[in-house]
Amino acid sequence: MALPLLFLLPLLLFSSPALSAVTVTHLPGFNGPLPFHLETGYISVDEVNGVELFYYFIESERNPKEDPLILWHNGGPGCSAFSGLAFEIGPLKFVSKKYDGSIPSLVYNRYAWTKVANVIFLDSPVGTGFSFSRNPEGYVVDDTITSKQAYEFLRKWLVEHPRFISSHLYLAGDSFGGKIVPIVASIVAKGIEDGHRPLVNLKGYLVGNPRTGEFVDFNSRVAFAHAMGIISDELYEIHEEILSQFDICYSKGCWSHGTRVPTEELPDHV
Repeated sequence: MALPLLFLLPLLLFSSPALSAVTVTHLPGFNGPLPFHLETGYISVDEVNGVELFYYFIESERNPKEDPLILWHNGGPGCSAFSGLAFEIGPLKFVSKKYDGSIPSLVYNRYAWTKVANVIFLDSPVGTGFSFSRNPEGYVVDDTITSKQAYEFLRKWLVEHPRFISSHLYLAGDSFGGKIVPIVASIVAKGIEDGHRPLVNLKGYLVGNPRTGEFVDFNSRVAFAHAMGIISDELYEIHEEILSQFDICYSKGCWSHGTRVPTEELPDHV
């Protein structure tokens, strides 16, 4: 079955499971048939609330059978997986020009990861992109629930695509995905230990420009700026002294994330 992407959502929302995966051969704004295999569809991850996660799957242009499988998470949380497909690692990119009211033009990206890897771009958490819940309560999720649903998605997707079960699996993402990807990797690793089927071939995970934790993320910028020669040794030493005061105050129970260090605890020159 080959349909333009714009017509997929109504079909998939009301189709049977047998019709949940659709091959897309043409896209609005792209001249001619797509030069790669694109599949889209839904996987149910919460039957109680009717949560369905939408995905874009692009086969490797080199050797789908031998090349690795990547499950990609975008940031946000709530950034559509199409962003990763068209703005980051996917085989499509928009033509940058002044908007004239017409459909934006898409062109082939010859530097895509899909040249050498099979990539699943996942609309997660629920509510992102085309992913949805039939019950409003299904939208109430946190990082843990989101990660467990990503694992449920992966297992069911592999059951429907058994030829990729033995593929080297990598979990990947950027930005806020830096918080989700390691959790999913941990859940997948635990599932392997417990013998969950299908038995996936997890090889690792990777994150780009990751969001990990506010304290680490923000303060690492100073160390980076110092290492690059952007700030002086004096400013860096002041920053390190402030951090040491954070540690002292935290050990006394007078500071936690989101609160200020009492001024009496700071060095005199700050």
